[in-house]
Amino acid sequence: MIGGSSFEALLSRYKMLIFRICRHYCGREATAEDLMQDISIALWRKREQLQEIPDGVKREAWVWRLANNTAIDTLRRRPGHESLDETTMVRMKEEDTAMIDCLREQIECLEEPDKTIVKMQMEGYSYDEIALCINMSASNVGTRLMRVKEKLRILMNK
Repeated sequence: MIGGSSFEALLSRYKMLIFRICRHYCGREATAEDLMQDISIALWRKREQLQEIPDGVKREAWVWRLANNTAIDTLRRRPGHESLDETTMVRMKEEDTAMIDCLREQIECLEEPDKTIVKMQMEGYSYDEIALCINMSASNVGTRLMRVKEKLRILMNK
């Protein structure tokens, strides 16, 4: 079972994903923060299920689905909840585009072979295929990719 400190680490790791979902449904930051608390409570209640995620299912996908479903359910129960207006949706799309552009810039600043590993992984190549192309073991590709993803995550959250 996930304890308090492990749960805090989980929330910290996925807080930007959860907050983006909240902003998507709420638009207003104060309401999004309230919804974020509701999602955190839902995650806490389902923490045992998180341990039982079947092989092949990514933890991030599980968190996204729970957060998205909780957001929809919570907002349906609130009387007179606000829907997104056109301006908010345009602003959110611009923010998403800016974030993607920033990520691409950070990837371009990586040194080789890390840059190649990330780009090939983004294009859908397996670790074995990447390893073959850059003359490295598949386990080394996986390790380097994990380190680069963490580095990019830190840079993007600054």
